[in-house]
Amino acid sequence: MACFTPFQGSLLYSNPLSGPDCLQDFCLEGRALTSFPGGCLRLENAESPGLGQKANYVLWCRKAFPADLLLEMDFRPIREPGLAMLFFSASGRGGQDLFDPSLAPRTGEYVQYHHGDINAFHLSFFRRKEKDERSFHTCNLRKSYGFYLVSQGADPIPDAADADCFYTLSLLKLGPDIRFAVNGLEVLSFRDDGQTYGPRLGGGCIGLRQLAPMAGEYANLRVRAAVSPRIETDPYAIGRSE
Repeated sequence: MACFTPFQGSLLYSNPLSGPDCLQDFCLEGRALTSFPGGCLRLENAESPGLGQKANYVLWCRKAFPADLLLEMDFRPIREPGLAMLFFSASGRGGQDLFDPSLAPRTGEYVQYHHGDINAFHLSFFRRKEKDERSFHTCNLRKSYGFYLVSQGADPIPDAADADCFYTLSLLKLGPDIRFAVNGLEVLSFRDDGQTYGPRLGGGCIGLRQLAPMAGEYANLRVRAAVSPRIETDPYAIGRSE
């Protein structure tokens, strides 16, 4: 059941990520290995971690989604160290589609995504790359263009060695508000005033990014329109049967 059920609108996209055919709507920037053990998508690096940023990659869904959305996805970490990130509301800085040929090519190196030709939110929901990240677990929400850390919260997902099941990630973006939860536990939130960190971001694409040598598994991607809950304004309706 969705963590943000009252905000749930019509289903826009659903993908079980259970086999190669499920990647027809996706494209890869950088090099990565994709496989489907147990009927779920596993992502891991194809390049040596010694190459640094050149070993990282982004798997984009080509579909553009509206500004207001409710996204859910199941995730399980398989191998550390590394980092797993979700991009959303990604588009060209001039309002272009994310894959417009006028935009500079992207190959998975992070600077291309926070100081390149695109705007996006970056949600790092599993951070175990650097030594301090492995001892103090947080989820980070950043906004670009730029590298603005706009919200941070505790990460409830255990280390890969102890993660024996999938964890449901729930992301709600509605108007100026962004909220993120893991297994129904709200982890962070952010209200964008449209000024402090630049104009509010509208619709765009979603993408999965991992930092080598991270391996992670993904399943059951669902994207719905997000709507404001109906507010009952009839004072005589309280307690009345539907």
